[in-house]
Amino acid sequence: MTSPLTPMRGGATIGRTIWRRRLDMTYDTLATGDESKGMFALLFFHFPPSAGNKFDPAVPANCYCDRRKQFIYQGLIRAGQQRLDVYEQNIVYRHRKAPTFATMPLFSSKHDEPQEENGHESEPAEQDHPPDEHTRLLPNRADSHRETLLAPDDPAVTPYNLWSIRALRYLTIGFATVTFVWWALLLVSMFATPPGFQMKGSVFLAFGYASLTLANLLFTLIFFQIPAKAVRVLAITMSGFLALDMILLLSVEKTRYEEGWVGIVSVIWALFMSLWTLMTDRMVQWGKAEEEERLTGRAETRRTLTEWTGVMISTVVWSIICIALFLMTLTIILRALDAGIAPPGKKYWVDSDKYRIHVHCHGNKTQAPTVLFEGGEWTVEYSFWDFAEHALKNESFPRYCFMDRPGFGWSDTSPSPSSAGFVVDVLSEALAQAGETGPWVLASTGIGSIYSRVFSARHGDAIKGLVLIDPLHEDLLNKVGRPGTGFLFWLRGVISPLGLDRVPGAIFKGRTSRDRLYGRVAHQGSKQIQAKLQENLVAGSFTRRDVQTSRTIQDKDTPLVVISSGKQIKASHQWEEKQRDLTKLTNKLQGWDIVDGAPHEVWTTFEGREKIEKRLKQLVHA
Repeated sequence: MTSPLTPMRGGATIGRTIWRRRLDMTYDTLATGDESKGMFALLFFHFPPSAGNKFDPAVPANCYCDRRKQFIYQGLIRAGQQRLDVYEQNIVYRHRKAPTFATMPLFSSKHDEPQEENGHESEPAEQDHPPDEHTRLLPNRADSHRETLLAPDDPAVTPYNLWSIRALRYLTIGFATVTFVWWALLLVSMFATPPGFQMKGSVFLAFGYASLTLANLLFTLIFFQIPAKAVRVLAITMSGFLALDMILLLSVEKTRYEEGWVGIVSVIWALFMSLWTLMTDRMVQWGKAEEEERLTGRAETRRTLTEWTGVMISTVVWSIICIALFLMTLTIILRALDAGIAPPGKKYWVDSDKYRIHVHCHGNKTQAPTVLFEGGEWTVEYSFWDFAEHALKNESFPRYCFMDRPGFGWSDTSPSPSSAGFVVDVLSEALAQAGETGPWVLASTGIGSIYSRVFSARHGDAIKGLVLIDPLHEDLLNKVGRPGTGFLFWLRGVISPLGLDRVPGAIFKGRTSRDRLYGRVAHQGSKQIQAKLQENLVAGSFTRRDVQTSRTIQDKDTPLVVISSGKQIKASHQWEEKQRDLTKLTNKLQGWDIVDGAPHEVWTTFEGREKIEKRLKQLVHA
C-alpha cells in the first residue's frame, strides 16, 4: 500500500494534495533563507520514511529554486545517496512553484491549475496539448510531455525547432539573393552600363560594399547554427564603420554627387545587413540555449571541435571584413579632404546631361590659333600644365586649352563602353559649350595622340597643326587592349577603394590632394582606373576602327611635327618603325625630332621641353 507521504503521479486526490503541501513547505523554507530547514525539507521530500529512503529521480525534474540552493542540495544528496546518477545533475530551477508534477509544459494556462469544488481540490483532467513551436517538428523525440531528457549531442537539440529561427534563416537567404543580384548588376556595369546605373565617379566603391555585404551574408548562413560573441562584437564594429561611411558620403557634396544613388544605396544596404547579422546571431544564441534547456535540462556551454573551428573561421572572416571597411573609411576621408580643391576651369554637361567634362583655357582669346593639349597615360594637368604656363609666359603661343578625358582629373566618368570616337564627341561638345571654336594647334602624347588624330579628322579646317609627342601607333592598340592588362585594371579597381597605396602615401610620403587629383598618384584613383579599363575594353576594336577611319579622312595639308623618345627608339625597332609611319599622316611634315636620352615623357627633360616649345611656336606663328 502506498504511503500518503509518497509522491504520486496518479490515484487519490488526498495523495496529490499532500504532495503539493510538502512541496510548498520545501519552497517556503527555502524562501525564508533558513537553509538548514530547507535542506531538511528537501531531504524529507525525496526520502520519505515510508519509502525506505529510496530516492525517486523523477521528482527533482520539477523542483525549482535558485542555483546556489541547487548546488547545496546536490551535495547533500550525493553525500547521503551514492546512486545519484547524471539525471539528478540536470535539475533546472526557475520558478517558485511548479504548476504540475509531471514535466512542466512550456506554456501554461488556467486550465492547467487544479480546480476546487466544495473545498476540495479536483484532479486536473488529462488533456492532449496541441503541437506548438517546440513539438511540431519532432513530435516523437521532442515532446514537451516526455519525462526523459536528451543528450546534448542529439540531432533533435537544434535551434531550428523554433519557427522564429527558421524564419530568420529564410529571410537571410532572401537578403543574400537580393544582394547577389545587386552585386551582379554592379559587376556588369563595369563593362556595359545598364540604363540608370550611370555614376559620375567610379563603380568600384559600390561594388566593394556589395561584395563585403554578400560575403557577410554567405558566412552568416554557413555558420548560422554557431553563434559567437566575437562575431557580434565584429558586427557592431562593421556597423560603426558603415555608419561613418554613410555620413561622410552624404555630407560631402562631391562624394554624394560622384557616388549617386547607386553608391548611397550600396552603403545603406551594407549597414542594414551588418545590423541584421548582429540580430541574427543574437537570436540564434537565444534559440540554441532555449532548446538545450528544454530538451537536455540545461544550456550547453561546451563546444565541439567542429564548432570551435567554425567560430575561428567566422572570427577571421569578419575581422578581415572589418579591416577592409576601416581602410575604405580612410579612403573616403581622403576623398572628402580632396573635395576642397576646386578645378582650374569649368565643367560642362555633355551627352544629354549625363555627366560633366572639365575644360580649362588660359591666355588671350583674341589671338589665334589656340594650342589644345591632350594628355596620354597621365592627366593633362600633370603632363603639360606647368609646361603650358611657362611657354605662355615666354610668348611661344598666346593661348592654350586642355580638357580632361572622362574619368581623368576633374571630369566625370562616362558610361561603358567608351571608344575614342565617343570621347572625342563629348570633348567637342564641351568645347562648344565653353565657346571655344578654334582654330587649334593640337599637342598630344602617347595614347592621347589617338584622340587628337580623331579630333583632327573630324574638325577639318579648324586644325592648323599637329604636334605628336612620342605618339602611340594604331597598330599597337592591341597591346593596350590585351585581356591580361584589362584583368589587372579590373583587379586594381576592385581593391582601389581600400586605398592600399593612397593611404600610406598620404600618411608616410606626404602626398597632397593635388597629387591624388591630377598629380603623380592620380592613376591610383578609382575613376582613372575605370577610365583605363574602358580604354582597354575597346582599344583593339572600336577605338582602332575610329583611328583607322580618321587616317583616311585626315586633311593631308595639315602641318605635322613628330617628336620621339630616343630611349624608346633604341629599345624597340618596332617602335621606331611605327614612329616613322606616323610621319606620313599628312603631306606637310614639318620635322621629326628624336630627343636622345629622353624617356617616353619627353617633356620631363630640358632638351625635350625646348623641342616641344620650339615646334609649337613654329606652328602657331606660321
